[in-house]
Amino acid sequence: MTERIRVVAAVISRHHDTGREWLVCQRPAHKQHGGLWEFPGGKCEPGENDIEATRRELREELGVRVLEVGEPLLEIADAASRFLIVFVPTTITGEPACLEHDALHWGSATSLLQLPLAPSDLAFVQQRLALL
Repeated sequence: MTERIRVVAAVISRHHDTGREWLVCQRPAHKQHGGLWEFPGGKCEPGENDIEATRRELREELGVRVLEVGEPLLEIADAASRFLIVFVPTTITGEPACLEHDALHWGSATSLLQLPLAPSDLAFVQQRLALL
């Protein structure tokens, strides 16, 4: 089996009047899973750890600074690719901007299920809801 490519997915949350909300981003139409929603992040470059990759990706995609990255909440081997998607809790500073995605959205876990999520992101949200 070929080695999997590690991909960080930043789970950024904020507390709102209605409870906890997570940030998801809509993938550009021309990319794999185009138009679907995902947690922001991307592939780890050779030699990068989860923290370094998350810092770089969120600076490029959202224009924010990462303050902290926690231990992975879930790792999912994507069936359609060589990617291993690693969901990491992430604390940021700054207001996220849409630098690479088509749209940004904050929503509760339940409301995110109303969006067309990418397969691994859907599995993560379902797993989180099951733990509530």
